[in-house]
Amino acid sequence: MEVGVPKETKDQEFRVGLSPNSVRGLCDRGHTVCVETMAGVGAGFADTDYLQAGAKIVADAAAAWQQELVIKVKEPLPDEYDLIQKNQILFTYLHLAANRSLTEHLINSGVTAIAYETVELPNRNLPLLNPMSVIAGRLSIQFGARYLERQQGGRGVLLGGVPGVRPGKVVILGGGVVGTEAAKMAIGLGAQVQILDISLERLSYLETLFGSRAELLYSNTPQVEASVPDADLLVGAVLVPGRRAPILVARSLVAQMRPGSVIVDVAVDQGGCIETLRPTSHTHPTYVEAGVVHYGVPNMPGSVPWTATQALNNSTFPYVLKLADQGLQALATDPALAQGLNIRDHKLVHAAVREVFADLAH
Repeated sequence: MEVGVPKETKDQEFRVGLSPNSVRGLCDRGHTVCVETMAGVGAGFADTDYLQAGAKIVADAAAAWQQELVIKVKEPLPDEYDLIQKNQILFTYLHLAANRSLTEHLINSGVTAIAYETVELPNRNLPLLNPMSVIAGRLSIQFGARYLERQQGGRGVLLGGVPGVRPGKVVILGGGVVGTEAAKMAIGLGAQVQILDISLERLSYLETLFGSRAELLYSNTPQVEASVPDADLLVGAVLVPGRRAPILVARSLVAQMRPGSVIVDVAVDQGGCIETLRPTSHTHPTYVEAGVVHYGVPNMPGSVPWTATQALNNSTFPYVLKLADQGLQALATDPALAQGLNIRDHKLVHAAVREVFADLAH
């Protein structure tokens, strides 16, 4: 099969869909891989690395998009819409629930769109979302600590505190992969940590990880209202696969936070779970509303592309290889991959996304 790897176009998105090692694996199986020139430079991979792995280097995005199977990292942006072709397979993160215009265009294009974030194993594990969730969870504390610095607009709080001065308080909404990784980082810094989740089973598991080092609380409206106002750093870590994230923190509650507090909402690519949070970019990552610093970059792992590209490829490559070897027949032989199918034959087929866009499901 002919596989295309375009350069990512999202603001300061330096990850790349396939690493040279993944390209080597495809070429060794007899597939042709066309990589747009400079596509991997931001992640530390030169064109010569891809050539040595067996790829062809193509001069522009159009050439990379002309292939049967296109592998990306982030969803296509409007300037890429016209490059999407009928009967093509697109395999990337899509997050359609928060993006009606992209959903409509993919339906109209006739492409078969498979989303990394909805590939799901029988145990409900999301194998292609998890590696980026680990990175985003860890970065949420790294960035949160940075923007708490006074020079960045924050309160001037050191999360770990010092002897004689209390540590900063971190409130994490959601105890899944993102929330767990955020907690690891925050606890490691010495912060006071609260994790809120609606699953008692998950809270029990987190107790085995953190013991008394984190306060584990059942998430409901009164508890959210009690925890949020005195948080120095609030992390949104809520995920409902395929659906828009629920709003857990109202605008009125954000207004009760101390000036210079920081919100990092990792759920922003699914719409965000904090009412005042809107998507930002690596170029302009924050804004202040109600006196609170908001960070809403939807492609956080793009800031560590060398690590993130390899972590993503470690998980995606087996599925990429199945699609290259078997084409769409891979959907019939791999139930987890079939769960990733969002759009096919001009139809919206993923159940959760169909619920979000009921008027488009026909």
